[in-house]
Amino acid sequence: MTVCAIEPVAGHEDGAGRAGCTITADGGYAARLALAGDSFFPERWTLDGPEPYAVPLPGNQPEEPGTEVQPLGDGRVLIHRRADGRHSFSLLYPAGAGTGELPLGAVACPEEETRLRLLPPAPGGERAYVIAAGRRSTAVWLVAGGARGPERVAEVPGRCSGGVWLDRAGRMLALDREAGGCTKAVVVDLGRGGEVSPLLQISDGSDDRVLLADPDSGLLLIRSDAPSPGSDRLGWGVLGSTLPVRFPECLRLPDCTVTPFAIQPGQMLTPEGCAVALRVDGAAGSWVGVWRPAERKVRHFPAPAGWLTGSGLWTADGALRLPYATRSVPCGVAVLRVPGQERRPEGLAVRPPAAVPDVVGTGERPSGQGESPAGSGELPAGAAPVAYGVSQTLAVPRPVPLQQAPLARLVTN
Repeated sequence: MTVCAIEPVAGHEDGAGRAGCTITADGGYAARLALAGDSFFPERWTLDGPEPYAVPLPGNQPEEPGTEVQPLGDGRVLIHRRADGRHSFSLLYPAGAGTGELPLGAVACPEEETRLRLLPPAPGGERAYVIAAGRRSTAVWLVAGGARGPERVAEVPGRCSGGVWLDRAGRMLALDREAGGCTKAVVVDLGRGGEVSPLLQISDGSDDRVLLADPDSGLLLIRSDAPSPGSDRLGWGVLGSTLPVRFPECLRLPDCTVTPFAIQPGQMLTPEGCAVALRVDGAAGSWVGVWRPAERKVRHFPAPAGWLTGSGLWTADGALRLPYATRSVPCGVAVLRVPGQERRPEGLAVRPPAAVPDVVGTGERPSGQGESPAGSGELPAGAAPVAYGVSQTLAVPRPVPLQQAPLARLVTN
């Protein structure tokens, strides 16, 4: 059996560090590799209760730093290990005072150059997938939630990276495929045996990648060098729209890497109103940006102390929840609300949020590292999570490619 390397998560591929934890699509659970001394161990966070709490899930020996973990919707945690030339998968769960482990099997890689990694949590929380990107093709494997062990469900010609779910059924998967010297986003239909169709084609020679998608509004966050050859820029479009992709000037921050990590759900038919959370990495460290397509500015907020950097999710009513861990608060969720930006979702039933301190920030970009003065936008360490619910399942039509458009119309707002 040939050993496969572990490929970093999509955010890491794009130039930013990997997220500090992984959160289920519905926001109920999170999982991360926690550190105790010099040893790593899996840890599951419960986020949908009155207050967050963590459950350690240590095995018989410490985990390797490259081990991947992902929560499922039922609270179990999928773990991906590489040992003795094998990529093995197991489900971890609390069992009395210890950790129960259910082995699921292993995936073999046919080529030494193959890179294997977990895809983001699938909608529904019942299944988990990996991609094995080889030199000539990429395999999509179902490693949890199937009838038996790991099962190859799709084979995509070309070497793929990224991975974004486009619908709430966990059927339509966007991947970034290298072909002909450039990278283009394609759609893999897992309900049709891995049928592949184009998704993002801005210009013939551009590299066009999908970073995030919101099934409710159809909002897509993309990265492309089409408007500035040789230099990637952040842009946005709408799934199924015939309008061109736009690349707002406000998303170009000098000497910073900007990575979107969460989109506000529930904004039916109003993609321009969706709030987007941005991870900003610069000389001053990492902080949080908030932007909406309808606006021409990014609002900047210091991250909470101990933020699990690059992780978080929006509630439908406009609260950004950021998980953090400090010595005094080992499992916490800070809540950020941007004044005047609340939007009640259309067609969704939202339970009243728990009583939490709302955070009001100046929106100014942080000038340096360290703690910020009161009132500067830093989130309180004791903030409790906000609970919300969705009352209906939302259907999303099959994606329509975002095709070529004149570059003069792309650089707007």
